[in-house]
Amino acid sequence: MTSYNLTLSIWVPIAVSILHLVGIGAAIHALYYSRSSQGSIAWILSLMLFPILTLPIYFIFGKTRFGGYRERIGAMLATHRELYAKYRELLVTHRTGALADRTPDALESIAGNDILSGNKLELLINGTHTFEKIFEAIDRAAHYILIEFFIIKDDELGMALQERLIRKAKEGVAVYLLFDEVGSKKLSSEYTRALEVAGVKVSRFHTRQGLRNFFQINFRNHRKIVVIDGLVGFVGGHNVGDEYVGRSTKFSSWRDTHVRIEGPAVLPLQATFAADWMWAMGSIPDVAIAAPHRVGESDVLILSTGPADTADRCTLFFLEAITRAKQRVWIASPYFVPDDSVIKALQLAATRGVDVRVLLPEKADHLLVWLASFSYVPEVTQSGVKVYRYTEGFLHQKVLLVDDTLGSVGTANLDNRSLRLNFEITAVTMDSMFCEQVATMLEADFEISRDVSATTFGEMPILKQLGSKAARLFSPTL
Repeated sequence: MTSYNLTLSIWVPIAVSILHLVGIGAAIHALYYSRSSQGSIAWILSLMLFPILTLPIYFIFGKTRFGGYRERIGAMLATHRELYAKYRELLVTHRTGALADRTPDALESIAGNDILSGNKLELLINGTHTFEKIFEAIDRAAHYILIEFFIIKDDELGMALQERLIRKAKEGVAVYLLFDEVGSKKLSSEYTRALEVAGVKVSRFHTRQGLRNFFQINFRNHRKIVVIDGLVGFVGGHNVGDEYVGRSTKFSSWRDTHVRIEGPAVLPLQATFAADWMWAMGSIPDVAIAAPHRVGESDVLILSTGPADTADRCTLFFLEAITRAKQRVWIASPYFVPDDSVIKALQLAATRGVDVRVLLPEKADHLLVWLASFSYVPEVTQSGVKVYRYTEGFLHQKVLLVDDTLGSVGTANLDNRSLRLNFEITAVTMDSMFCEQVATMLEADFEISRDVSATTFGEMPILKQLGSKAARLFSPTL
């Protein structure tokens, strides 16, 4: 017993000292890389005073950038220079405006992509319409199918997708399927095995690849991409699950929006999928890059954002779009946990007389995010922003409308997770006819929503107030 006590008396102080040294090292890391001075101070104090409790949390939630993604994509492109050169060559003739000496639009600079002309857009309202169009495109595929979703479930809708992919693979069509391992954590191995046996190439996104990424579980690939033969693409809010087509047992209905794209803008969608596949599998999808053709009149920008970016490009997109507004900014998002810069942009727009509206769900699917949103509402409504709560089922669409000149449909929510932690994708258009369709759609949504702009925070039940304030403390990870 004496020997045991002696051993403890030696090793416990050593272990504690090591923990404190690691805590100091992590605190220095937080000093360099935390996004705000408040966050830096909070991490430094916690790591130095309570390292045994804080270190595991910091390893998971303290990382601000997704390591290795850009490096791997850059290395892959360096070994496939001819392929990348062909991709750029195919797109250059579809750039909007004069090809020579054209100053890039600010949104192009943010996106790192060109605004491409000659596209045809179709607004897809709700799941039945969306998956009818997706399944129709899959059935017509002749060469390849690229599919990427955050969530895939092996329920009725998921099995319908599986059956089609298996059939097309057996017909000789190249089929690639990519999904986020956290979002699709309930997807059975039997589901993916049946696809692989049929010849479908299946992969998880593999967020935690490599030793440096072992604790990288706070990042998500939230993208939803479908590309058929390089000619038709889909992007929007829907995942693959029965609730997305109105079969939810929790909600009476599910309100969501997707967009079908045909034309040159499908190529950047394909490039985004290819980059994600390169990260996941270390190889480029073995599919051709088809020469895009002009099929319509819509100008489209594909905006791919994520935690591997050197700047917070998703945030910059929202700020630029809101700043452009002269008449209106209408935003539909299931989650409203914005940072201070977005809050101030909304306030400023409303102050200069812009009709600013934010459409949120009445019901919650993620309690903490839903609670946190209540604490932000008074900050914007005091400046004239109108906030609505959608009352018929759950609202999950991610839609932005600025005046009659800019509309977007994508995967990015108005929360910190989408702005900084998730890989997202958004289709942005300057097509006034499409914007008119979006306006009509949102007007119908506002009609069946509750205006909560006049509701003060103090009018809520005290427990809800406390819950909202407490949930807001977790906003950097929501």
